[in-house]
Amino acid sequence: MSEKKEIRRILAVESSCDETAAAIVVDGRKVLSNVISTQIPIHTLYGGVVPEIASRAHTERINQVIAQALKEADTDLDGVDAVAVTYGPGLVGALLVGVSAAKAIAYAKGLPLLGVHHIEGHISANYIENPDLEPPFLCLVVSGGHTHLVRVRDYGDYEILGMTRDDAAGEAFDKVARAIGLGYPGGPKVEREAREGNPDAIAFPRAHVNDGVYDFSFSGLKSAVLNYLNQMQMRGEAVNRADVAASFQKAVVGALVDHAEMAMEEFHLKKMAIAGGVASNGAFREAMQAACDRHGVKFYRPSPILCTDNAAMIGAAAYYDFARGAVSGWDLNAVPGLKLGER
Repeated sequence: MSEKKEIRRILAVESSCDETAAAIVVDGRKVLSNVISTQIPIHTLYGGVVPEIASRAHTERINQVIAQALKEADTDLDGVDAVAVTYGPGLVGALLVGVSAAKAIAYAKGLPLLGVHHIEGHISANYIENPDLEPPFLCLVVSGGHTHLVRVRDYGDYEILGMTRDDAAGEAFDKVARAIGLGYPGGPKVEREAREGNPDAIAFPRAHVNDGVYDFSFSGLKSAVLNYLNQMQMRGEAVNRADVAASFQKAVVGALVDHAEMAMEEFHLKKMAIAGGVASNGAFREAMQAACDRHGVKFYRPSPILCTDNAAMIGAAAYYDFARGAVSGWDLNAVPGLKLGER
């Protein structure tokens, strides 16, 4: 591995699920390019992400996406100081495509290789548009595969306060969307449908985990929605899809905000951030803003394009990882079940 040197301009690669992405990020905060090739149209045919199809699509697109990111940043590989890549968690085949590409470029150009944790990337997305944001702060990471309440003690130093015991919030959105006939991807479709519904029409439950006050559970809520739909069908009554969507969304958002408010009260941190795909949900953003206002806490959230999987967030995280000396070796491999804080 190349000896440590100062880096400013990072080529970042992200391929953990169904977006093939590359970006050029300067000093961990300035994005020169952020190219995303989404696979949503492909996976919509199957009602969700098919891992083998995702891996093949990454293989087909990775070189073009990297080339486009360099072009949009008006640079080439000679103008890059390091290469960063998501190596976990995620789909193993998808991760391997990005890791292989990043290792090949770093090795060929003699550049430092920086393996980045996907959730750390989501947290770091907040740094890009908020130059005043510095640790410590609280962050609620909510996506299709993850629901984490994290205390960010310093760059790269995280304490997981709570996480989901079963379904992630985004996963619950997808399953409920499918159950009420909205299709994939569930998050944006449920949000759109919910705008036409009454959030108080159906009292869906919010689970509380007795042995982990900050942990989340959404499988019971999902089951409650399915039971409601089955009962309506058995009685021959029409289902108001918008009311179901709005009531479900209120229950999810309520659980997320309740946990965040408990953490605000316990840890007395005056900064709260959100991240992940579900962080682009308008109802969630509004509810979190109101909660932060009640507690006198400054609220941070990325733009929607930086909430979903992208490579700019990976470049932001990598910059601060490098500053701590976290350079990867040539044995870097995909780790699909990587825990936050592990290396």
